Amino acid sequence: MGTEEAHDDHGHHLPAVEDWPRGFGEASWWPFVTAVGAAGIYAGAGLYILGRGENAIVGQMVGPAAFAGSVAIFLAGLYGWVYHAFVSHFWSRDASEKGANKLRWGMIAFLGSELGTFGALFGYYFYIRAGDWNEILVGVPELTGSLVLINTALLVASSITLHWAHVAIRNNDRGKFLSGLAVTLLLGIIFIGGQVYEYYEFIVHSDFTITSGLFGSAFFGLTGLHGLHVSLGAVLLGIVFIRALAGQYSAERHVSVSTASMYWHFVDVVWIFLVVVLYVGAELGTGAF
Repeated sequence: MGTEEAHDDHGHHLPAVEDWPRGFGEASWWPFVTAVGAAGIYAGAGLYILGRGENAIVGQMVGPAAFAGSVAIFLAGLYGWVYHAFVSHFWSRDASEKGANKLRWGMIAFLGSELGTFGALFGYYFYIRAGDWNEILVGVPELTGSLVLINTALLVASSITLHWAHVAIRNNDRGKFLSGLAVTLLLGIIFIGGQVYEYYEFIVHSDFTITSGLFGSAFFGLTGLHGLHVSLGAVLLGIVFIRALAGQYSAERHVSVSTASMYWHFVDVVWIFLVVVLYVGAELGTGAF
């Protein structure tokens, strides 16, 4: 590596191989690693279910171990992917609007695939909703308590503060940008903690789990998938916040703020829809839909 090239790196390491065979450009293995980790998370959840009960197919700890290992792989892949795509050569790369739009459209395409994922689980929920609803709801505790209302308010507020931060960086107001990001990240973490506490109340005190019939599988499948997405969003916002503290954003260079914001607003909208059809819908009784 020449002196000029080393200077352009600004001291950053590159956790991905850029010197691929001719014709492959700067391809990276990190998206593949991230996808393997994400798939492993689903596999771990499935193994956990298969490891329960008297006729368990696998050991009781196989599922949790696979889940924990997959989360580690997923986060490592996400770090490498984000670093390679956004952080390395940050100041030396071109800040053209054309390149930024490509990344924004890439996020839109990704969110489109996420709609398909959530749509499959919502399709399952509406399918069982068409059955004998009173029988399906046997053993289900009260869902629409104060906790879910507080959590919903927190998540909606986090979207507002994130939008405020996004507007601030586009106006080159770093103080408001950092403040908005910090508040958004804090609200997101509190939301995740609230969902964990809700799970604790349901599982420990109400004996309501993912194995509690058709509704239990739908409830924990949908809320767990959403919680996973909020956790991923919190990781992304954490990365953005750390980079913001290092001064890596300006009115001309903030594409990762835009894409992270799009993702966060997406999980916010999904949560509102989820609360209406899952929490409130369960309380309305037969014939609500």
